[in-house]
Amino acid sequence: MDISELYSIFAEHPVVTTDSRDCPEGSVFVALKGTSFNGNKFAAAALEKGCAWAVVDEAEHAGGEHTILVDDCLKTLQQLARYHRRRLGTPIVGITGTNGKTTTKELTAAVLARKYNVLCTQGNFNNDIGVPKTLLRINAGHDIAVVEMGASHPGDIKTLVDIVEPDCGLITNVGRAHLQGFGSFEGVLRTKGELYDFLRTRSDSVTFVNAGDEHLTSITGGLTH
Repeated sequence: MDISELYSIFAEHPVVTTDSRDCPEGSVFVALKGTSFNGNKFAAAALEKGCAWAVVDEAEHAGGEHTILVDDCLKTLQQLARYHRRRLGTPIVGITGTNGKTTTKELTAAVLARKYNVLCTQGNFNNDIGVPKTLLRINAGHDIAVVEMGASHPGDIKTLVDIVEPDCGLITNVGRAHLQGFGSFEGVLRTKGELYDFLRTRSDSVTFVNAGDEHLTSITGGLTH
């Protein structure tokens, strides 16, 4: 099943869950895997609890007419989110940075909400699972979305911006917290700067730059808006 076919199912059942303990009636369960869990094992239980469909990536759990077998559930979730984002075309503000992401996201959403119907990231669900799930919550009634993006390793922000495709972007700051995953401060700067890298490719993008951060201003070359 390709993404367009899966999207047709999502259009009829526009709630996605990745937790078999939380299965809203008629939702789509996506069986994610981690170091200590395998969602495939709970696909049948999710269907019994009310999910309309279950997406799995292990053939042994793909029995039943309401189970969809894919190559990789996480990648499928991300592809579905990007497809949905493109179909709706809702303007998106992307926010990242070492510190202050969640506060900045909440403040930005609060200001925009005075005039627009805004959807924003819940809490700090800002990783490769939380970001796609945020995008899949956007509906035609939303005027704009504010999406927080976090990173633990080089390339994380690129992965997320390729899914989100933000129209506007802000890096709050770049600090020396969590250097272990990046190897160096320069690694953090490059990774956070992947948001700017994406915005450079869009002639209609808008970038908000913290002019008081010399590290951020040093990577603004090529940004024209």
